[in-house]
Amino acid sequence: MSDTSAVPVSEEKLDFRRILPIFVIVLIDLLGLTIIIPLLPLYAVSLQASAFTIGLLGAAYPVMQFIGAPLLGRLSDRFGRKPVLVISQIGTFAGFIVLGFADALWLLFLARLIDGLSGANISTAQAAISDSTTEKTRTQGLGLIGAAFGLGFVIGPIIAFVSLAASGNNYHVPAFVAAGFSLLSILLTLFWFEETLPAERRAALAAKRSEGGQKAGAFSFGAMIRALGHPEIGLLLVLMFAQQIAFGGFEQFLSLFTLNRLGMSASDNSGLFVYVGVIVVAVQGYFVGQWAKRLGDRRLIYLGLGTLAVGLILTSLAPRQPVPWYSQERMTSELASGEMRAHENPTTESVPVPLPPDENTGWLGLAWLLVAMIPASLGGGILQPAINSLITKRVDSDEVGGTLGISAAFYSGANALAPLLMGAIFQWLGSTAPFLAGGLLLALLLGLSLMLIKPGREADMSAGLARGGAA
Repeated sequence: MSDTSAVPVSEEKLDFRRILPIFVIVLIDLLGLTIIIPLLPLYAVSLQASAFTIGLLGAAYPVMQFIGAPLLGRLSDRFGRKPVLVISQIGTFAGFIVLGFADALWLLFLARLIDGLSGANISTAQAAISDSTTEKTRTQGLGLIGAAFGLGFVIGPIIAFVSLAASGNNYHVPAFVAAGFSLLSILLTLFWFEETLPAERRAALAAKRSEGGQKAGAFSFGAMIRALGHPEIGLLLVLMFAQQIAFGGFEQFLSLFTLNRLGMSASDNSGLFVYVGVIVVAVQGYFVGQWAKRLGDRRLIYLGLGTLAVGLILTSLAPRQPVPWYSQERMTSELASGEMRAHENPTTESVPVPLPPDENTGWLGLAWLLVAMIPASLGGGILQPAINSLITKRVDSDEVGGTLGISAAFYSGANALAPLLMGAIFQWLGSTAPFLAGGLLLALLLGLSLMLIKPGREADMSAGLARGGAA
């Protein structure tokens, strides 16, 4: 009798003992990635990359992740979660080692291609959480992946800042630190993580897939096009794509922008990314839920579009005033590659991105940027969850999973396109142009959204719930 009564309790409550190893492994994996993010554009500049080439470099990771995610997912269904996690983590470790030794641009590209393909192991970790949860606890379990992302995007830049400050802004050191975290995640997976998909369940999945034929798990571009024509969610999918073009470009080129306008080093930018990360985590972890209850998803989308537009436009207007501790000579030396440093006297002409002069240093440029980061980070933190939430309320319950998959495909496509588009604009129109263009695009989309996104079936659902509660 006691065993039977215990079953419903276990189904109602998340088993943290099973989930904790997955959470820690994902967090440590993400630390490796987030240590590198603020550094990568300046690392590429030190190897003579132009803004457009940096855009290509930024696109390499999401493109390979897009290819790797379904591949690793299928392999984990066939061979189990643990071996696929270990192999993909070894690939990530190898990518960071290549990055640490990179003394040429092609090695930087190779490192990002390897890491992107291996970085798709997040989908395997999500599958392991699905294995370890019930239908009632799955949302909570998968929510911990989001918490790991949030912590990673705050702690990673702090580690980058410390390692850069301790090494005198040596760009190779954070890459080796990231490799150390990756090695730790491999050891944790080998000795702490227990397989969540036993052999008998793998056999059942294989049999089900063979019965389903080629259609099982296939990706359809036709489904994306049909979804765009859906009267309730077509514009929402456009918004998902467009806002990530703007915010993804912001994330990719913020370090290059601050270098050009404010003379900020890699360690300076790590501190700035901590500031942005704290705001985004606070928004997504607490405020977005409160605002959604008060405003509803539709008005929250308006708020996100408006604040992100204001933040990007303010960023583009930041005065070109270097920070008080800036030295053009020191920054030029920092950005000189190993070969150039051998010549002892690198010049500003050897740096592909123009540096500000030493004159007129002060606090105005940095203060302006810190203010602009607040609405930019608010909008970036609001839009993705608000758009996805409204999408789920405007389709039938049996279409939610597939529609969210299509939304994720638009999001991934934007992550691949944003660096290319914004890199070209940065190189040919100047450092302020990508942020101004992104802000104006979002302002235009806000106007269209106010006209075209009207109350839909979610309003009828809310009214029905309110009537039911009153009764």
